[in-house]
Amino acid sequence: MRHSFLKGIALLICACALVNCSVSQTKTESGQTEIGWTSYVEFAGTTNSDGQFFLVQPSVGYIFTQHFGMDFAIPLYFVHASATNTGGVSGSGVGNPSVDLRWKFLNPALNYGSVLTGAAPLGDSKLGLSTGRATFDWNNRIDRSFNRVTPFLEAGLSNTVSDTRLFVRPYTTLGMNGHFLAGASVQSWDRVSIGASLYDIAPFGDQTVFSRVTGPSNNGPAATHGRTFQSSQQTTGTASIAADDGFSAFVGCNPNQYVDAQIGYTRSIHYDLNSISFSLGFNVGRLLRNSN
Repeated sequence: MRHSFLKGIALLICACALVNCSVSQTKTESGQTEIGWTSYVEFAGTTNSDGQFFLVQPSVGYIFTQHFGMDFAIPLYFVHASATNTGGVSGSGVGNPSVDLRWKFLNPALNYGSVLTGAAPLGDSKLGLSTGRATFDWNNRIDRSFNRVTPFLEAGLSNTVSDTRLFVRPYTTLGMNGHFLAGASVQSWDRVSIGASLYDIAPFGDQTVFSRVTGPSNNGPAATHGRTFQSSQQTTGTASIAADDGFSAFVGCNPNQYVDAQIGYTRSIHYDLNSISFSLGFNVGRLLRNSN
């Protein structure tokens, strides 16, 4: 399965290059906001010793002003548990549909963005695709560019641990947490950037972890390095069962204004888990507007 995953990454990179050759490369002027309807499709995946986790997420939204917009998204998950996990299960299904409210304020001194996300509990919690409860996430980001280098800092509050572009997780959680991210990206070439970041998830209060790789009727191997999602489909306990920290490194590519791709590595120190991830996004709304 891992070989298939790597082949998939190679095919996506080739597709990215082909789009670069076949689609106009006219770029939106820096700082310009495209008011109106938006549409975006993202295909992402992560592989590690627990399995392979794929996510397809189409979204549609509307940008009202240069500062405010919103999006509606529906995630679709495909999970393949590792063969080494004796209690592992594989499956697929629709996750929780969500609505994002987005604010951004661009300034030469400092850029600020804030995203408030609410999700409805329509996914199957027995597959780890939902917590069975409504969830929210409020994330804030500041960044500033110094020539080709852009340091950034993020901080947020949530009642679940969310997936990211660099880590489609083998689990989801229900319980309050603060989450933090700090790093920098470098525009190394015209359309290629590299970057690295540190992250920390700091839960507080009771937590419940829902596994995506262990079924309700299966007993997986004993949990190692705090990975309760290996041994049980649902685990309730103290804040420590949902804590995580680590670092990521990535390479990103924007061959044109319609496509962005990223390949990354994430090391979870808390779970002693190494993950390789990719994401490929298509700005469908911009393509449709420019084709008219």
